Amino acid sequence: MIKAVVFDLDGTLVNSIDDLADSSNAALMELGFPTHEVEKYRYFIGDGMRKLIERILPQEKRYDEMIETCHKIFRRIYDENYLNKTAAYEGIYEMLDSLKEKGYKLAVISNKVDVMAKKIVSELFGSVFDFVSGKVDNLPTKPDPTLTLSIMKEMGVEPNECAFVGDSGMDMLTAVNTGALPIGVSWGFRGREELLENGAQYIIDAPLHIMDVLEKENAEL
Repeated sequence: MIKAVVFDLDGTLVNSIDDLADSSNAALMELGFPTHEVEKYRYFIGDGMRKLIERILPQEKRYDEMIETCHKIFRRIYDENYLNKTAAYEGIYEMLDSLKEKGYKLAVISNKVDVMAKKIVSELFGSVFDFVSGKVDNLPTKPDPTLTLSIMKEMGVEPNECAFVGDSGMDMLTAVNTGALPIGVSWGFRGREELLENGAQYIIDAPLHIMDVLEKENAEL
C-alpha cells in the first residue's frame, strides 16, 4: 500500500527553467562566453549544479578551475534571482491538498543545493512537506538511492510503500533503485520517451491524476 509520495522539485513541482537559464546565462556573459536558449536548459538541468555549469560552459573550458569559478558567479546571481519567475505548475497546490487530506506523507528530494531546495519549497509551499532535502555533502545525488532511502526511513515507510514522482529519467531510475513506484510527469523538462525508457510505470498529464494512480495501486492490494 502506498503511504508516502516523494517528489522531485525542478520540472516536477515548480517550473524554474527561466530563472535557472537567466542566472546561468548571466554568469556566462560575465565570463565572456556564449549563452544558450532557454529551451536547451531542459537538458542541462537535473543532475545538480556542478553538472549544469559543466554543460553550459564551452567544451574547451570544462576544467575544474573554470567550473568552480563559473559556479561561484552563478550562485551569487541565482541566490538573488531564484524566485523571479519560478512558480508551482498549475494544479500542484490542489494535488498537495488532496494528498494531505488523504493522509499521505510527503517529501521532496532534489539534486539542487540543499539550502536552496529548502528555501524554494518553504517560500512556495510553506510546511506542507514532511521532509525536504537537496544535495547533502558526502552523500551521492540521485539516482543513487542512499538519500532517498534515508528519507523514507525517517518517514517511517518502506520503499514499496512509496511513490517517487519526477520529470526525468534520473528520477525514474531513483525510484527503481530504491524500490519505489516510479511515476513520471509529462509537464516537466524532459519527455515521455525518456521517462518510459528509465522505468516509469505511470505517466500523468496533470497533477491531480496522481490520485487516480494511487487509488488504483492501493485498490489492487
